[in-house]
Amino acid sequence: MDRCIVLVDAGYLLGAAATLLTGSAARSQLSVDYRQLIDQIRQRAEVDTGQRLLRIYWFDGAPERVPQPEHRRLRVMPRVTVRLGLLTRIEGRFQQKGVDAAIHAQLSELSRNRACSDIVLITGDGDLLPGVMTAKDHGVAMHLWAVQAADGAYNQSEDLVAEADERRLLDRSWLTQAIKAAEPPAETEQPVPAPVPTPEPAADAPAETETDGGLEHPPPSERRIPTPSVLAQRTAPPAAAALRWSSDSGWIDPDDGIPLLHALTTPEQEWEDHEYDVTQNTGEPREVGRTFATRWSRRLPSNQAAELLTRVTAASPRIPRALDGELLRYAARFGSTGGGSGLQEISDEHRVRLRAGFWDGIGLTAGHLTGAT
Repeated sequence: MDRCIVLVDAGYLLGAAATLLTGSAARSQLSVDYRQLIDQIRQRAEVDTGQRLLRIYWFDGAPERVPQPEHRRLRVMPRVTVRLGLLTRIEGRFQQKGVDAAIHAQLSELSRNRACSDIVLITGDGDLLPGVMTAKDHGVAMHLWAVQAADGAYNQSEDLVAEADERRLLDRSWLTQAIKAAEPPAETEQPVPAPVPTPEPAADAPAETETDGGLEHPPPSERRIPTPSVLAQRTAPPAAAALRWSSDSGWIDPDDGIPLLHALTTPEQEWEDHEYDVTQNTGEPREVGRTFATRWSRRLPSNQAAELLTRVTAASPRIPRALDGELLRYAARFGSTGGGSGLQEISDEHRVRLRAGFWDGIGLTAGHLTGAT
């Protein structure tokens, strides 16, 4: 079959890129434009092999094999398939399990079924040598791509390099079109959300800002959006300082009949919400909070929307207990809120970002109502 397929070992590609660009192998130090990166891989693969691309397989590790935000973005891109192994923490370091085995199995399966004439492999792991040899034995041309190493170091198995039919280097200039060192977050003042027709919202609630590229929301500031424990220390006795979230028992007054999202959602809307979450929502905590709040606030009965939004906004930065619990359960579905799918595994940092996104969504709807009056 005259087509090419690309197999990407994401741990190698992004880890080596991080080492080259930041001096550290930590992928968290990178800012990656995944759409641009996939386009670059596709174009270069087609030029190098002289064949049209059939598919890009993206192999990576994830806690409990739960897709992270970047995996959610990647898996809905055309001709991209994401395969996840297990990401575990051993002696303070994250290690992937099952990724090499998955790449090896894919190499063997593709070549055995003659699914393509050329395979591009982006990795440095010598454990994949048997898979490369098997693919060659089935008549597949093997192209091995290396990420430019920092300070002249070598980051690929010598045996793997020797076995490849063709070799290419992904140098700094190629990488930095899509991968850059992440900029440290700057502390900024949180904007005040657009007011509703009744009492003014709290100053801690952020609102959207306008940019040339469309709506953009500023990063949360932990100085302006306090963690639950900080709030507890401000307004409660020391014994209450360990409260993790505003939905904890005794933290705020009962919700007084504030409707929940599930009660406002029709079966048709539930299906549309699920479709959107699977294909478009990246799972980034602030985006999750904004999506939840926008759905909730825009589905309120028209004759109660202004009054209910005023009551909720007046309590900022606290979120009514039952509504907050529903927000956490919604966030836990994405598995990207602290390393697991359980509510207790949502970190304080991600809870702060969820809350900031919630107030973003409330501000959007409040501004809409204000503009309509």
